[in-house]
Amino acid sequence: MNKQQLAAKIWESANQMRSKIEANEYKDYILGFIFYKYLSDQLVQFVTAQGMTSEDIKALSEDDADTVEFIQSTLGYFISYDNLFSTWIDPESDFDESNVRDALSAFSRLIHPNHKKLFDGIFTTLETGLSKLGESAGKRTKAISDLLHLIKSIPMNGKQGYDVLGYIYEYLIEKFAANAGKKAGEFYTPHEVSVLMSHIIAHELRNKDTIEIYDPTSGSGSLLINIGEAVEKHAKNKDSITYYAQELKANTYNLTRMNLIMRGIKASNIKTRNGDTLEDDWPYFDESDPQGSYQALYVDAVVSNPPYSQKWDPNHKENDPRYSRFGLAPKTKADFAFLLHDLYHLKPDGIMTIVLPHGVLFRGGEEGEIRKQLIENNHIDAIIGLPSNIFFGTGIPTVILVLKQKRTNGDVLIVDASKHFAKEGKNNKLQASDIKRIVDAVINREDHDKFSKVVEKQVLRDNGYNLNIPRYVDSSPAPESWDLHATMLGGIPNSEISDLEEYWQALPQCRSALFTPKSAAYSELAIAKEAVNTTISQHAQVEAFISAYNHAFEGHDDSLNTTLIQNWQAVNRNQQDNELSADLFKRLAPIALIDKYQAYQYLNDQMQIISADLEMMQTEGFTATKQVDPNMVIKKKDGKDVEVQDGWKGHILPFELVQQTYLSDDLAALVKQENRLAEIASLLEEILESLSEEDKEQDTVKESKDDFVNAEVGKAAKAFLKEQNETKTTFSSESYEAKIIAANKLINEEKTVKKSVKEAAIALHLKTKTTIEGLSNEQVNELLHLKWIEPLSLELASMPSNFITQLTNKVQSIADKYAETYSQVANDIKTTEQELAEMMGELTGNEFDMQGLAELTSLLKGE
Repeated sequence: MNKQQLAAKIWESANQMRSKIEANEYKDYILGFIFYKYLSDQLVQFVTAQGMTSEDIKALSEDDADTVEFIQSTLGYFISYDNLFSTWIDPESDFDESNVRDALSAFSRLIHPNHKKLFDGIFTTLETGLSKLGESAGKRTKAISDLLHLIKSIPMNGKQGYDVLGYIYEYLIEKFAANAGKKAGEFYTPHEVSVLMSHIIAHELRNKDTIEIYDPTSGSGSLLINIGEAVEKHAKNKDSITYYAQELKANTYNLTRMNLIMRGIKASNIKTRNGDTLEDDWPYFDESDPQGSYQALYVDAVVSNPPYSQKWDPNHKENDPRYSRFGLAPKTKADFAFLLHDLYHLKPDGIMTIVLPHGVLFRGGEEGEIRKQLIENNHIDAIIGLPSNIFFGTGIPTVILVLKQKRTNGDVLIVDASKHFAKEGKNNKLQASDIKRIVDAVINREDHDKFSKVVEKQVLRDNGYNLNIPRYVDSSPAPESWDLHATMLGGIPNSEISDLEEYWQALPQCRSALFTPKSAAYSELAIAKEAVNTTISQHAQVEAFISAYNHAFEGHDDSLNTTLIQNWQAVNRNQQDNELSADLFKRLAPIALIDKYQAYQYLNDQMQIISADLEMMQTEGFTATKQVDPNMVIKKKDGKDVEVQDGWKGHILPFELVQQTYLSDDLAALVKQENRLAEIASLLEEILESLSEEDKEQDTVKESKDDFVNAEVGKAAKAFLKEQNETKTTFSSESYEAKIIAANKLINEEKTVKKSVKEAAIALHLKTKTTIEGLSNEQVNELLHLKWIEPLSLELASMPSNFITQLTNKVQSIADKYAETYSQVANDIKTTEQELAEMMGELTGNEFDMQGLAELTSLLKGE
């Protein structure tokens, strides 16, 4: 399995296993065991690299003081053989709940003094929570054992191990967050929001040799890690990044430490603290000497998603250097307290991003004064309005504020991205194209209608330092208006035709081909409404536009084929998206009317598939493309869910694709038989529906009257045929007897075809397996092209057609809007009323009915 499949499988099983335990709690247990497995596997890998044999590893014990000291000095901890994860899951091991308790206790006792800060108490949440995994020791032992075997397949070695482990850890945190309700906000920032913030930060820090980043409300650490991964793409050395994290809640603080350690970050580059950011400033002092070491630490970037509008205690903080410059946030809302803390810890060339509720943009009082000072001192660089309902556990709209310590410009970029999202379940989600659109606007400080605007400081002053986004960027759709003259007298307002100016600028002659002047201010369609699409698609300028578009993508498929397929081993999956998107945007640069971000979304969607395949190929080798795996499914057995094999599936190449490409004749033959089965079912349905209610009472039809009883149909048909032969008569085609004979013939054919379909499907399935295993390298490359590149090419090729459809719909819409004048509509209504009145004159009824009809008739006639 690739990492996506493995993560999904672990989540599905874990979600079932947690039973009645809250998702917010269960996450601490499974993530804690994953972390213990990581530490255990790291130790085994380390001692193996030092030359230890399996027998030497089995001898690992606390009693060997020299070995303990040697391992501790390098890893910071020691785990004896009896306490190793691999020992727990060994079939020969007599595992018990007490093994875990003893191991966690020993781990705490055997932490090296130099790593005490990093590891101390890291398993406290897991230790205290073990009792919730079952009502008895036996049940707890089984629950823990099931968990251990669930996660045993996660690889934890080398670069791939860090990548897969990190992905699974993040995946599980997100899934638990989605099921944790309001508590989700305590530990998780949605991945897409983290990515958005990370791209902005990474661009700013791209030229730095050493980098320090800090999250003062770190939660699970996912936001900080995403920032680090984005910065790492530009950094000369992964070890040049230092991570600072502070978190108030102990169990969440443990998640931060685990998350950072499991990414392979050097211990000396991880600085964490369990504390209250607002009450105890940090990084600010040395833990061993808090009173005598007040030396503020300044970092390159601060990122945070603090709790929204929580209460705090501003008393005695007037002289706190974090707040003394700009003032104290109100005690009922700590939003600006967190923001000022972050800003204080920036280096002069530092940057920060913080997620806060919309209220910080416009609330008055102390917050209004702080906001004024931040604007006047040029700290606010950008404001990004996010879609509502984007965070788990809360639907409130939020904003990302980008601030810098030193800026030469005084304007503020305001982005309204509230309309840019995809619906996913109950939540809204930023797509890759939404993120790129926002990041590009921030980096390039671009104005885009209904999306972004650079606002000068004086304008902000004129608005009383109110930063409410709709004051500067109105993303709402324009309300529909109706032209009175056109409504009454006909014609299409030129002003509404001009609303399509983006089309006319690119295709000026197309406008005159579609519309002809009626007067100075009004026009009408120059062609029949039914001919609009043809007129547009066959117009010379549109054909030239399509030709230019196609020309821009000449060689695109070949380029992708060379980069991704021919040179698959050299592909840097982390960098490839940037390189391919740059090429895509370069090709689209001279082409008007095409949404480059929609094109980017097509590219990104396809790259998710390509990257997953490339990961397996680069890890396992090219032979992975010719590999088939057992197709494991969950089935019920004795009332329990059991994993069983149901055929085979391609490790990378889908069976369906191979069948369509190399086994098309076999596939067509199977499809033909399946179509015949569907046809038989339809014919039987027709016969059943044609039977009378009396006929349906016969034994040949089920009591539910919705199907035939095959055995009874067979008996009846046999009897009818015998009768027909003996009497030398022929039943009418509409008779019950003829229909039963026909039904029996179809039922017998259905049995034969079903058997044939089953045999053919099995034969095709096994032939596909053999075909994949015997593919040549050239055939593999062809299939990869069909799986990776062909779908993207088709999506990109459809974009001009989509544009033609959009323009056609817009033109037809404004034509329909004024197709009938008010007087025509009024006349139609009057005519209909008169016709109805005449029809009513022919109706009869009692005295009261006729009185009512008379009154209605007089109203319709306007009397």
